[in-house]
Amino acid sequence: NMLAWNVGKQWYQRRVRGYQGHEKIDVDIPSHLEGYFFYNTFTKIIWVFLQPLFYTIRPFFMNPKQVENLEVVNFVWNIGWNCLIYNFMGGWAVAYLLGGTLLGMGLHPMAGHFISEHYTFIKGQETYSYYGPLNMLAWNVGYHNEHHDFPYIPWSRLPKVKEIAPEYYDMPSYDSWSGVIYKYITDPEIGPYSRVKRGVPATGGEKKEE
Repeated sequence: NMLAWNVGKQWYQRRVRGYQGHEKIDVDIPSHLEGYFFYNTFTKIIWVFLQPLFYTIRPFFMNPKQVENLEVVNFVWNIGWNCLIYNFMGGWAVAYLLGGTLLGMGLHPMAGHFISEHYTFIKGQETYSYYGPLNMLAWNVGYHNEHHDFPYIPWSRLPKVKEIAPEYYDMPSYDSWSGVIYKYITDPEIGPYSRVKRGVPATGGEKKEE
């Protein structure tokens, strides 16, 4: 991954818990500009391809925060390795890594979970699970309803949650991330605006950390 976003993303993920869908707090929700520009099949292909870029820059505009020391270290470390690769292997190696980042987190089937988790393909259902074979390669991230119900259960035990309480997860789900990406791109009723949004809570969106 050529984009230095790991440390900052963890910070936002910790604070989004309990505030899913809240505008300006849940930075996974596309901005108004994204919804305005990427609305048809052609432009949604571009949006999906550039998804990792939007995930990286969106927090700086929607919910900026003070830069932490570890983020600086993450950025310098990332840039340093990119410079070394360019110096010893050339520009094509850097282009390969950049292309791999965009494809691997954009149009690649494994990246389907970014869309499948919370885009409202069915009105009234905000979160979806995926029970296909790619869970074996994605640390069971497809068990997303189970993860939201029990966020501290390790990835290896999430299938057990569904096994011991199947009646709670008898709801629409997916068995193909590729199918999710295809439907998102081709369905005129689905787009960046297809997310449940809530008002900003009075607390400002940060919970006290114990």
